[in-house]
Amino acid sequence: MEKKSLYIITGASKGLGLALKKALLKLPHTGVIGISRSPQQPEDNFTPIQLDLGDAKNLINRIIEIFPEGTYEEIVLINNAGWIGEIAYNGNLSSEAIVSIHTVNVIAPALLMNAFMKTYKHHNGAKIIVNISSGAAAKVVDGWSGYSASKAALNQMTMIAQRESELKNLGFKLFALSPGVIDTPMQASIRSARPNEFSSLSKFKSLKEDGELSTPEDIAQKVLYLIAHHNSFDEVLQDVRKF
Repeated sequence: MEKKSLYIITGASKGLGLALKKALLKLPHTGVIGISRSPQQPEDNFTPIQLDLGDAKNLINRIIEIFPEGTYEEIVLINNAGWIGEIAYNGNLSSEAIVSIHTVNVIAPALLMNAFMKTYKHHNGAKIIVNISSGAAAKVVDGWSGYSASKAALNQMTMIAQRESELKNLGFKLFALSPGVIDTPMQASIRSARPNEFSSLSKFKSLKEDGELSTPEDIAQKVLYLIAHHNSFDEVLQDVRKF
């Protein structure tokens, strides 16, 4: 049976990416390509690609593997992979940490978004990009200069790409989606921050202790709802807590 939908997901081996993968593989006529740094096993309708998005040169060399040719009713790129990076004040950050967070959170999704739009600009079906952003993009959070700035950049390039698609009548639909606070390994990294480098540490510890973190499975359903109803959402910037 020919697949009607193709989803390409980064960070597919854990957290929200894994929840999305599992939910999508339950749908009929749906294929999933999952990109992750750690190895994954092939499954029916699932093709794993082991790739470290922190290695921009390797990503460029292998990007042709990620976007197959074919006819689909719907093709979706979900740039889910992201990294909180080193939580520290400016003046205490390592140079390597600054490069790494912007490579993973900005350069990799930019490269993938550009390749997706280049490959499928003449595709007649639905063409959707969901970039997983953060509410931190619009907040001043001490210790998070790299994370907040990289997500702000992601928002801006998503809005510009949508505008360009409209000007050229290319038919792409793009979103930068804030997923809320999810119980993932990234939250564990946040809770391990040094209190003198992150004044909101107690707040994030309380979210875990009080059971206020969303599950990856719940947020995956929100992402899929947005995609399924993409024509009902006019704005590029979206927040799962508002629908």
